[in-house]
Amino acid sequence: MHHTIQADERTGAIARVVRIPGLRALAWSDAILYASRGYELLCARIHDAEQGLNWESAGKFRAPVKRALTVTNRLTARLFRDGFHALAVLPCGGLVAAVPGAIVTRRANESDFLATHAIRRGTRPLHITAVPGGTVYWGEYFDNARRDAVHIYASTDGGASWHVAFTFPQGAIRHVHNIVYDSWANCLWVLTGDYGDECRILRASCDFTQVEMALQGKQQARAVAAVPTEDALFFSSDTPLESNYIYRLNRQGTLTQLAAISSSSIYGCRAGTHLFFSTMVEPSEVNRERTVRVYAADARNADRWKPCLKWQKDRWHMALFQYGNAFFPDGKNTTPYLALTTAGVKTDDAVTSIYRVP
Repeated sequence: MHHTIQADERTGAIARVVRIPGLRALAWSDAILYASRGYELLCARIHDAEQGLNWESAGKFRAPVKRALTVTNRLTARLFRDGFHALAVLPCGGLVAAVPGAIVTRRANESDFLATHAIRRGTRPLHITAVPGGTVYWGEYFDNARRDAVHIYASTDGGASWHVAFTFPQGAIRHVHNIVYDSWANCLWVLTGDYGDECRILRASCDFTQVEMALQGKQQARAVAAVPTEDALFFSSDTPLESNYIYRLNRQGTLTQLAAISSSSIYGCRAGTHLFFSTMVEPSEVNRERTVRVYAADARNADRWKPCLKWQKDRWHMALFQYGNAFFPDGKNTTPYLALTTAGVKTDDAVTSIYRVP
Protein backbone atom coordinates (compact mmCIF):
# COMPACT_ATOMS: atom_id res chain seq x y z
CA MET A 1 0.00 0.00 0.00
CA HIS A 2 1.52 3.27 -1.15
CA HIS A 3 0.80 6.47 0.75
CA THR A 4 1.63 9.90 -0.56
CA ILE A 5 1.91 13.15 1.34
CA GLN A 6 -1.45 14.61 2.37
CA ALA A 7 -0.26 17.44 4.57
CA ASP A 8 2.68 19.72 5.14
CA GLU A 9 1.87 21.66 8.28
CA ARG A 10 4.37 23.63 10.35
CA THR A 11 3.64 23.82 14.04
CA GLY A 12 6.50 25.18 16.10
CA ALA A 13 9.79 23.69 15.01
CA ILE A 14 8.57 20.46 13.41
CA ALA A 15 6.75 19.88 10.13
CA ARG A 16 3.98 17.35 9.50
CA VAL A 17 4.73 15.57 6.25
CA VAL A 18 2.32 12.61 6.37
CA ARG A 19 -1.25 12.28 7.69
CA ILE A 20 -2.92 8.84 7.60
CA PRO A 21 -6.48 8.43 8.93
CA GLY A 22 -7.44 5.10 10.49
CA LEU A 23 -3.89 4.00 11.34
CA ARG A 24 -2.40 3.56 14.82
CA ALA A 25 1.40 3.72 15.18
CA LEU A 26 2.60 1.02 17.58
CA ALA A 27 6.35 0.41 17.47
CA TRP A 28 9.63 1.28 15.81
CA SER A 29 12.32 -1.21 14.89
CA ASP A 30 15.15 1.14 13.88
CA ALA A 31 13.84 2.69 10.63
CA ILE A 32 10.79 0.44 10.28
CA LEU A 33 7.49 1.71 11.68
CA TYR A 34 4.76 -0.77 12.60
CA ALA A 35 1.16 0.43 12.68
CA SER A 36 -2.25 -1.20 12.79
CA ARG A 37 -5.52 -0.74 10.98
CA GLY A 38 -8.07 -2.65 13.00
CA TYR A 39 -6.66 -6.13 13.53
CA GLU A 40 -4.16 -5.97 10.66
CA LEU A 41 -0.58 -4.93 11.29
CA LEU A 42 1.34 -2.98 8.63
CA CYS A 43 4.95 -1.85 8.38
CA ALA A 44 6.90 0.66 6.33
CA ARG A 45 10.56 1.60 6.13
CA ILE A 46 10.75 5.32 6.83
CA HIS A 47 13.58 6.54 4.63
CA ASP A 48 12.20 9.76 3.16
CA ALA A 49 8.62 10.23 4.32
CA GLU A 50 8.14 13.30 2.11
CA GLN A 51 8.46 11.05 -0.96
CA GLY A 52 5.71 8.71 0.21
CA LEU A 53 5.51 5.46 2.19
CA ASN A 54 5.04 1.89 1.02
CA TRP A 55 3.07 -0.04 3.64
CA GLU A 56 3.19 -3.83 3.65
CA SER A 57 1.18 -6.33 5.65
CA ALA A 58 3.07 -7.62 8.71
CA GLY A 59 0.38 -9.93 10.05
CA LYS A 60 -3.27 -10.27 11.03
CA PHE A 61 -5.16 -11.35 14.12
CA ARG A 62 -8.44 -13.14 13.55
CA ALA A 63 -10.57 -11.37 16.13
CA PRO A 64 -13.90 -12.72 17.42
CA VAL A 65 -16.81 -11.91 15.11
CA LYS A 66 -18.18 -9.15 17.34
CA ARG A 67 -14.86 -7.30 17.45
CA ALA A 68 -14.27 -7.84 13.75
CA LEU A 69 -17.46 -5.83 13.25
CA THR A 70 -17.04 -3.11 15.89
CA VAL A 71 -13.47 -2.34 14.84
CA THR A 72 -14.64 -1.25 11.38
CA ASN A 73 -16.32 1.90 12.76
CA ARG A 74 -14.22 4.63 14.33
CA LEU A 75 -16.60 5.32 17.23
CA THR A 76 -17.45 1.72 18.08
CA ALA A 77 -13.76 0.88 17.95
CA ARG A 78 -13.21 3.62 20.54
CA LEU A 79 -16.15 2.43 22.63
CA PHE A 80 -14.97 -1.20 22.75
CA ARG A 81 -11.21 -0.40 22.80
CA ASP A 82 -10.69 -2.54 19.71
CA GLY A 83 -7.52 -3.31 17.79
CA PHE A 84 -3.86 -3.64 18.71
CA HIS A 85 -2.79 -1.70 21.81
CA ALA A 86 0.89 -2.61 22.28
CA LEU A 87 3.61 -4.24 20.22
CA ALA A 88 7.16 -5.47 20.73
CA VAL A 89 9.47 -6.39 17.83
CA LEU A 90 11.77 -9.28 18.75
CA PRO A 91 15.41 -9.66 17.63
CA CYS A 92 14.44 -12.90 15.87
CA GLY A 93 11.87 -11.09 13.73
CA GLY A 94 8.84 -12.27 15.67
CA LEU A 95 6.17 -9.92 17.00
CA VAL A 96 4.30 -9.92 20.32
CA ALA A 97 1.22 -7.73 20.73
CA ALA A 98 -1.66 -6.99 23.07
CA VAL A 99 -5.28 -7.10 21.91
CA PRO A 100 -8.36 -6.97 24.14
CA GLY A 101 -8.21 -10.01 26.40
CA ALA A 102 -5.08 -11.65 25.05
CA ILE A 103 -1.38 -11.55 24.29
CA VAL A 104 -0.88 -12.59 20.66
CA THR A 105 2.27 -13.70 18.85
CA ARG A 106 3.33 -13.78 15.21
CA ARG A 107 6.40 -15.88 14.54
CA ALA A 108 9.02 -14.72 12.05
CA ASN A 109 8.04 -15.37 8.43
CA GLU A 110 4.44 -16.20 9.36
CA SER A 111 1.36 -14.11 8.62
CA ASP A 112 -1.09 -14.69 11.47
CA PHE A 113 -1.03 -13.67 15.12
CA LEU A 114 -2.07 -16.45 17.48
CA ALA A 115 -3.30 -15.97 21.04
CA THR A 116 -0.70 -17.38 23.45
CA HIS A 117 -1.94 -15.99 26.77
CA ALA A 118 -5.47 -15.18 27.91
CA ILE A 119 -5.60 -12.13 30.17
CA ARG A 120 -7.79 -12.88 33.17
CA ARG A 121 -7.34 -9.63 35.13
CA GLY A 122 -8.00 -6.46 33.19
CA THR A 123 -8.14 -6.39 29.42
CA ARG A 124 -4.52 -5.80 28.37
CA PRO A 125 -1.14 -4.44 29.50
CA LEU A 126 -0.29 -0.88 28.52
CA HIS A 127 3.09 -1.85 27.01
CA ILE A 128 5.14 -4.89 25.99
CA THR A 129 8.94 -4.77 26.13
CA ALA A 130 11.66 -6.92 24.56
CA VAL A 131 15.34 -6.96 25.58
CA PRO A 132 18.22 -7.68 23.17
CA GLY A 133 18.55 -11.26 24.41
CA GLY A 134 15.03 -11.91 23.16
CA THR A 135 13.10 -12.12 26.43
CA VAL A 136 9.75 -10.32 26.34
CA TYR A 137 8.03 -8.75 29.36
CA TRP A 138 4.68 -7.22 30.26
CA GLY A 139 3.13 -6.25 33.57
CA GLU A 140 -0.43 -6.74 34.74
CA TYR A 141 -2.68 -3.69 34.46
CA PHE A 142 -6.10 -4.08 36.07
CA ASP A 143 -8.29 -2.19 38.56
CA ASN A 144 -7.11 -4.26 41.53
CA ALA A 145 -9.36 -2.68 44.15
CA ARG A 146 -8.35 -5.39 46.68
CA ARG A 147 -4.64 -4.81 46.02
CA ASP A 148 -3.91 -8.44 45.19
CA ALA A 149 -0.41 -9.52 44.17
CA VAL A 150 0.60 -8.22 40.72
CA HIS A 151 2.73 -10.20 38.26
CA ILE A 152 5.24 -9.38 35.55
CA TYR A 153 5.16 -12.06 32.86
CA ALA A 154 8.05 -13.14 30.65
CA SER A 155 8.59 -15.27 27.57
CA THR A 156 11.93 -16.69 26.46
CA ASP A 157 10.58 -18.53 23.41
CA GLY A 158 9.37 -15.64 21.27
CA GLY A 159 6.02 -15.31 22.99
CA ALA A 160 4.94 -18.93 22.54
CA SER A 161 4.67 -19.49 26.30
CA TRP A 162 4.63 -17.28 29.39
CA HIS A 163 5.75 -17.53 33.01
CA VAL A 164 5.80 -15.20 36.02
CA ALA A 165 9.18 -13.46 36.18
CA PHE A 166 8.49 -11.20 39.17
CA THR A 167 5.65 -10.63 41.64
CA PHE A 168 4.73 -7.58 43.66
CA PRO A 169 3.24 -8.98 46.87
CA GLN A 170 -0.30 -8.29 48.04
CA GLY A 171 -0.77 -4.66 49.06
CA ALA A 172 2.43 -3.43 47.38
CA ILE A 173 1.06 -1.77 44.23
CA ARG A 174 -2.15 -1.38 42.29
CA HIS A 175 -0.78 -2.31 38.86
CA VAL A 176 2.16 -2.02 36.46
CA HIS A 177 2.19 0.98 34.13
CA ASN A 178 5.23 0.27 31.99
CA ILE A 179 8.51 -1.62 31.62
CA VAL A 180 11.14 0.31 29.65
CA TYR A 181 14.43 -1.09 28.34
CA ASP A 182 17.49 1.12 28.90
CA SER A 183 20.20 0.28 26.35
CA TRP A 184 22.83 2.51 27.99
CA ALA A 185 22.63 0.78 31.37
CA ASN A 186 21.36 -2.56 29.98
CA CYS A 187 18.56 -2.59 32.54
CA LEU A 188 14.80 -2.26 32.83
CA TRP A 189 12.83 0.56 34.41
CA VAL A 190 9.54 -0.57 35.97
CA LEU A 191 6.84 2.04 36.61
CA THR A 192 3.89 1.32 38.93
CA GLY A 193 0.93 3.11 40.54
CA ASP A 194 -1.31 4.55 41.78
CA TYR A 195 -1.35 5.97 45.34
CA GLY A 196 1.11 6.53 48.18
CA ASP A 197 3.90 3.95 48.23
CA GLU A 198 2.30 2.19 45.25
CA CYS A 199 3.87 4.89 43.05
CA ARG A 200 7.29 3.49 42.23
CA ILE A 201 10.07 3.71 39.67
CA LEU A 202 12.29 0.65 40.00
CA ARG A 203 15.46 -0.40 38.25
CA ALA A 204 15.72 -4.11 37.40
CA SER A 205 18.28 -6.33 35.73
CA CYS A 206 17.17 -7.76 32.40
CA ASP A 207 16.40 -11.12 34.03
CA PHE A 208 14.71 -9.60 37.12
CA THR A 209 17.16 -11.24 39.50
CA GLN A 210 17.96 -7.78 40.85
CA VAL A 211 15.31 -5.14 41.50
CA GLU A 212 15.99 -1.90 43.37
CA MET A 213 13.91 1.15 44.20
CA ALA A 214 14.78 4.44 42.47
CA LEU A 215 11.76 6.54 43.52
CA GLN A 216 8.70 5.81 45.63
CA GLY A 217 5.83 7.19 47.58
CA LYS A 218 4.58 10.38 45.97
CA GLN A 219 2.32 11.33 43.11
CA GLN A 220 5.26 12.77 41.18
CA ALA A 221 6.65 9.20 41.05
CA ARG A 222 3.38 8.09 39.45
CA ALA A 223 4.53 7.69 35.87
CA VAL A 224 3.76 5.73 32.72
CA ALA A 225 6.11 7.40 30.21
CA ALA A 226 9.89 7.18 30.54
CA VAL A 227 12.67 7.79 28.01
CA PRO A 228 16.26 6.73 28.80
CA THR A 229 19.23 8.67 27.44
CA GLU A 230 22.95 8.22 27.92
CA ASP A 231 22.99 10.47 30.97
CA ALA A 232 19.57 10.10 32.57
CA LEU A 233 16.05 8.76 32.65
CA PHE A 234 13.44 11.34 31.64
CA PHE A 235 9.86 10.76 32.72
CA SER A 236 6.55 12.60 33.01
CA SER A 237 4.08 12.36 35.86
CA ASP A 238 0.60 10.94 35.43
CA THR A 239 -1.50 12.20 38.31
CA PRO A 240 -5.03 13.65 38.40
CA LEU A 241 -4.41 14.82 41.97
CA GLU A 242 -1.60 17.35 41.47
CA SER A 243 0.01 19.45 38.76
CA ASN A 244 2.17 17.40 36.40
CA TYR A 245 5.81 17.82 35.39
CA ILE A 246 8.64 16.41 33.30
CA TYR A 247 11.59 15.12 35.34
CA ARG A 248 15.18 14.01 34.88
CA LEU A 249 16.63 11.25 37.06
CA ASN A 250 20.37 11.22 36.38
CA ARG A 251 22.66 8.20 36.63
CA GLN A 252 23.74 9.26 40.11
CA GLY A 253 20.13 9.18 41.34
CA THR A 254 19.53 12.95 41.48
CA LEU A 255 15.98 13.97 40.57
CA THR A 256 15.36 17.33 38.86
CA GLN A 257 11.99 18.86 38.03
CA LEU A 258 12.35 20.31 34.53
CA ALA A 259 9.04 21.68 33.27
CA ALA A 260 5.38 21.97 34.12
CA ILE A 261 2.96 20.32 31.70
CA SER A 262 -0.74 20.99 31.24
CA SER A 263 -2.16 17.63 32.40
CA SER A 264 -1.40 13.94 32.93
CA SER A 265 1.11 12.34 30.58
CA ILE A 266 1.38 8.66 29.63
CA TYR A 267 3.48 8.68 26.42
CA GLY A 268 7.07 9.72 25.71
CA CYS A 269 9.65 8.98 23.05
CA ARG A 270 12.86 10.08 21.35
CA ALA A 271 13.10 11.13 17.70
CA GLY A 272 16.37 12.34 16.26
CA THR A 273 18.08 14.44 18.91
CA HIS A 274 14.78 15.43 20.52
CA LEU A 275 12.72 14.08 23.41
CA PHE A 276 8.91 14.27 23.44
CA PHE A 277 6.13 13.81 25.98
CA SER A 278 2.41 14.12 25.29
CA THR A 279 -0.44 15.00 27.62
CA MET A 280 -3.96 13.64 27.70
CA VAL A 281 -7.32 15.19 28.48
CA GLU A 282 -8.16 13.52 31.80
CA PRO A 283 -10.52 15.78 33.75
CA SER A 284 -10.00 16.20 37.47
CA GLU A 285 -10.16 18.94 40.08
CA VAL A 286 -6.55 19.83 39.21
CA ASN A 287 -6.35 18.95 35.51
CA ARG A 288 -9.04 21.03 33.80
CA GLU A 289 -7.23 21.22 30.46
CA ARG A 290 -9.18 20.12 27.37
CA THR A 291 -6.20 20.29 25.02
CA VAL A 292 -3.83 17.46 24.12
CA ARG A 293 -0.29 18.83 23.90
CA VAL A 294 3.13 17.56 22.86
CA TYR A 295 6.20 18.97 24.63
CA ALA A 296 9.68 18.79 23.13
CA ALA A 297 13.30 19.38 24.16
CA ASP A 298 16.66 18.77 22.57
CA ALA A 299 18.22 15.84 24.42
CA ARG A 300 21.53 17.73 24.41
CA ASN A 301 19.92 20.61 26.34
CA ALA A 302 16.95 18.99 28.02
CA ASP A 303 16.40 21.72 30.61
CA ARG A 304 14.34 23.69 28.07
CA TRP A 305 10.94 22.20 27.19
CA LYS A 306 8.42 23.80 24.86
CA PRO A 307 4.91 22.84 23.72
CA CYS A 308 5.10 22.18 19.99
CA LEU A 309 1.76 20.55 19.01
CA LYS A 310 -1.80 20.71 20.29
CA TRP A 311 -5.31 19.40 19.57
CA GLN A 312 -8.68 20.16 21.16
CA LYS A 313 -10.68 17.33 22.73
CA ASP A 314 -13.65 16.27 20.59
CA ARG A 315 -17.27 16.23 21.77
CA TRP A 316 -17.57 12.55 22.60
CA HIS A 317 -17.93 11.36 26.21
CA MET A 318 -14.51 10.67 27.76
CA ALA A 319 -15.39 7.71 29.97
CA LEU A 320 -17.12 5.90 27.09
CA PHE A 321 -15.11 7.03 24.08
CA GLN A 322 -11.66 7.48 25.68
CA TYR A 323 -9.67 10.49 26.81
CA GLY A 324 -8.08 12.75 24.25
CA ASN A 325 -4.49 11.62 23.75
CA ALA A 326 -1.45 11.45 21.49
CA PHE A 327 0.17 7.99 21.39
CA PHE A 328 3.85 7.51 20.57
CA PRO A 329 5.09 4.14 19.27
CA ASP A 330 7.48 2.15 21.47
CA GLY A 331 10.87 0.81 20.38
CA LYS A 332 14.05 2.31 18.99
CA ASN A 333 13.65 4.97 16.31
CA THR A 334 16.74 5.70 14.19
CA THR A 335 14.99 8.10 11.79
CA PRO A 336 14.64 11.92 11.90
CA TYR A 337 10.86 11.53 12.12
CA LEU A 338 8.35 11.69 14.95
CA ALA A 339 5.34 9.40 14.55
CA LEU A 340 2.24 9.75 16.69
CA THR A 341 -1.41 8.79 16.70
CA THR A 342 -4.06 11.15 18.04
CA ALA A 343 -7.32 9.92 19.56
CA GLY A 344 -10.41 11.66 20.86
CA VAL A 345 -9.52 15.02 19.33
CA LYS A 346 -11.10 17.32 16.78
CA THR A 347 -10.04 16.93 13.12
CA ASP A 348 -7.42 14.25 13.87
CA ASP A 349 -9.25 11.46 15.73
CA ALA A 350 -7.70 8.06 14.91
CA VAL A 351 -5.07 9.69 12.70
CA THR A 352 -1.38 8.85 12.50
CA SER A 353 0.88 11.80 11.69
CA ILE A 354 4.57 11.77 10.82
CA TYR A 355 6.63 14.91 11.47
CA ARG A 356 10.12 15.77 10.37
CA VAL A 357 12.22 16.73 13.40
CA PRO A 358 14.90 19.34 12.70
